[in-house]
This record gives sequence, C-alpha cells and structure tokens, in this order.
Amino acid sequence: MTATQPIAKRTAKSSRLGFRTTPEQEVVLRRAAEVCHKSLTEFIMDSAYQAAENALLDQRMFMVSGKRYQNLLDLLDRPAEENIGLKDLFSRPAPWDEQCP
Repeated sequence: MTATQPIAKRTAKSSRLGFRTTPEQEVVLRRAAEVCHKSLTEFIMDSAYQAAENALLDQRMFMVSGKRYQNLLDLLDRPAEENIGLKDLFSRPAPWDEQCP
C-alpha cells in the first residue's frame, strides 16, 4: 500500500460504527480532516484502518525447534553489517512526517 492509494476501497458500505469523543478530540479530528482535505469520516476511517493494520502486522511469532532455533539465534547474534541502502533510506525524512494519514 502506498501513501497515494486510498486505504479503504470505494465499495458499498453496509456496516456502521459509532463512538463518542470529548469536544477537544472532535475539534482536533475535524481540523486534521480539513488540513488533509478529507471528510471527517474519511479521515477517521483511514487513520483507524491504518492503525489496525499496523497493530495486526506487529503481531509476530517465530516457531522453530532444534537446530533451526539455534541457527536463528546465531543469525540474531551476528554483528550488524553496513547496508548502504538502509543508511540512505534512514537519512531521508519519514513519509509520515511529510503527509497526513
């Protein structure tokens, strides 16, 4: 998924979510939606969907046994190698620092 692609595809929506906010939260959400040129619903859905995907992607489990487990530990214990591509990547501003969600 790229920053220019919409997170939620334009399909018929049949489910409804509802929630309450404080007046301060509503002001911030509305202002952020306005800055991003999105409706309040689009802004909240895009942001919530992205946060949900990130939460799910952060759930990782490695199941290995015996020699494979030791090989994995050996790989994790190796000293880091210089990676020019990563060095270049980390020298640039993060995409989320440049655009709204």
